[in-house]
This record gives sequence, C-alpha cells and structure tokens, in this order.
Amino acid sequence: MLDRVLRFFISFFMAIAGGALLSLASPVLTAFISTEVLKADMGIFKLTFAGMVCLLFGAVLGGAIGFALSSYLIRQLKRFSVWVEIQLSKMPIHDVIAGAVGLFIGLIIANLLGYAFSRIPIVGEYIPVIFSIVFGYLGIHVTIKKRKELVGLFDFIPKFMREIARDRSRLQSEGQSASASSSESSGAGYKLLDTSVIIDGRIADICETGFIEGTLLIPVFVLEELQHIADSSDSLKRTRGRRGLDILQRIRKGTRVQVKISNTDFDDIAEVDSKLVRLGQQVGGKIITNDFNLNKVAQLRGVEVLNINELSNAVKPVVIPGETMRVSVVKSGKEPGQGVAYLDDGTMIVIENGHRYMNEIIDVEVTSALQTAAGRMIFAKPKQ
Repeated sequence: MLDRVLRFFISFFMAIAGGALLSLASPVLTAFISTEVLKADMGIFKLTFAGMVCLLFGAVLGGAIGFALSSYLIRQLKRFSVWVEIQLSKMPIHDVIAGAVGLFIGLIIANLLGYAFSRIPIVGEYIPVIFSIVFGYLGIHVTIKKRKELVGLFDFIPKFMREIARDRSRLQSEGQSASASSSESSGAGYKLLDTSVIIDGRIADICETGFIEGTLLIPVFVLEELQHIADSSDSLKRTRGRRGLDILQRIRKGTRVQVKISNTDFDDIAEVDSKLVRLGQQVGGKIITNDFNLNKVAQLRGVEVLNINELSNAVKPVVIPGETMRVSVVKSGKEPGQGVAYLDDGTMIVIENGHRYMNEIIDVEVTSALQTAAGRMIFAKPKQ
C-alpha cells in the first residue's frame, strides 16, 4: 500500500514537472502556428493553443516517466531511510537531540536571511533553498561538535532553578516549623484519650500538674462506651463507668487543659481501639492510654502513644536490692507460702514466706525488682 501511494505521488510530481518544462517551449511551437486557434483566459495567465498542447503533452510524458522510474526511486528511498535509521541508532540520544535543536536553529537563521535575499532578480527564488541546506547542515554539525560547551554555557539555568527550589523549600520548612511551634504554643496538638485511661483517673492528676500540652480530644465513640459501661447492670462496671465520666468532668472544669469532643466516627470499624487508632492517624495526634495491647497496635500503625504506666514507672523511686521497707501483708501469693503487699502507688510486692504474716505490718528486704511497660513488681523477703 505504501509503494502504491509513493508511486502515485512520484508520477504526479513528475507530471507537473513535465508539464511545466514543456510549457516553456510553447513560444517555439507558437512560432510555427500562424493563428492562435484557442486562447484560454486563466486570470492573469493566458495560454495559447500551443501552450495547452505542450502542457498536456508534458504532463503525460512526465507522468509516464515518473511511473517508470517510481520503482527505482522507491527502492533508493527505502535504502536511504534504512541508512538514516542505522546512523541514528549508532548516535547517542543526546547527539540526536542536539542535532535536532541545531537543525531547528539553522532553519530559522536560513529563513531570516533568505527572506532578505529573496528580492534579488533571477537568483532570489533559489537563495532561501540554498541557505536552508547550508545553515541546516551547519546547525547540526556545530551543535553536535560543541554540545558539551553549549551545555556548560546554559548550565547556569538549572543551577539557578535549583537554588530557587532550595530557597523555596527552606522557606516552606521554616514556615512549617513556625506554624508547628505556634500551634504547639497555642495548644493545637491533639492528645486522644481512650476509655481505660479515663477510668484509671491518673490523667486528671497529670493534667493538673501542667505536663500535658495541647488539646485533649475525646472521641464520641469513647463517650458512648463510657456511657454504656455506666449504664451496665454490673455494679462494678457501673461504678467504673461513672468514675470515668466524673474524671472527664474534673479535667474539663478543674484543669487548664483544653478539652474538645470529636464527632468523628467510623461505622465500618467495630472495635473502639481500632477507631481510636484510625482517628489518631487522621488528626496526627497522640494516644494517651495505659492499655498494653493498644500501645503495641498503635505503634505498629504509626501512631505515637503516651503510656501512663510508663510515665508512672519512670517517676517511681528506684528500688535497690537490699533496701528495707515497711509493708502490710494483705493476701496470699500464687506460690505456696508467698504473701502479697502493696505500696501506696499500687506497686505489688511479692514476699517470700510472707503468708504467715497475713494482715500484719512487717519490715521486708528487697531481693529484686521487675519493671515493665505494664507495671512494676518487687520481690522481697521478711527481714531477719
């Protein structure tokens, strides 16, 4: 199909060329004809009968020659295209791009100069073509040879753009740090409270000390869980739920920390802890809890956690083995003969052979201590 299209265009252009060439010979043929048999008016051109004959004969002759030579010309054109493709495949891509840019610049210069010389009589029509060939070749040759120098000459542009981008990123980072500092100073950082830490009650004491900054965000699903616990038929759960509501009221009225209720809920999530982690991801806040499992899950999902138990363990006095303390044995331990006592902060003390001192106040000597994120446990024995 492509060969047929090319053969048609070659024959067509050869017909035009043949007609144009033989029409130039019409004055010679007109000299042999004394009378103008036919004169056709075509605008500003007037063709005699001889001119019409020459034009038609030249077109037919040129078309026939073009059709006869089309196969040879098509083969040569294919060879040339293959040669160009091979040469381009050997050239690096940056040389191809540089050559294309050079050709574009050369043709622009040739067009400008050719227009200036096109008014010269006789040769003026051919000068733009010559200029296009010469300057196109020079553009390709110069840009490929001087590619590195040209890149170095215009290298200041990307450097300038990089400096602008660097300055812009620095300004943005400064603006973000300034906004972050202003938001922190104005208390815009969110701290999310879960149900267990509200019922625990120690968060109210921490808020009163002023160690909590920002805004305490209470999700609506946490309030609903507290209300559900407070309305439970189990007296113990009901007491814990009402204690949590009282703690929230104490934080809102008795401390300087701002408390905000969030109406955001996630109907596609059933667990309250999962909803709390999702909300922490959305608002970019920190979760305050004393739930060990929630602590691990939130950290795995990229949400920062403030564990009340870790804070309590951090501020507890360090117990050294050999230290003596006075405690009251209140119950038996899991192992035979063990007794259990508690400090004022709730730390459990396991006393070896302490069962026989049940409901008595004795002096014990610390043997070891175990401290984890879930709490601290002290092992001791009665002092001899």
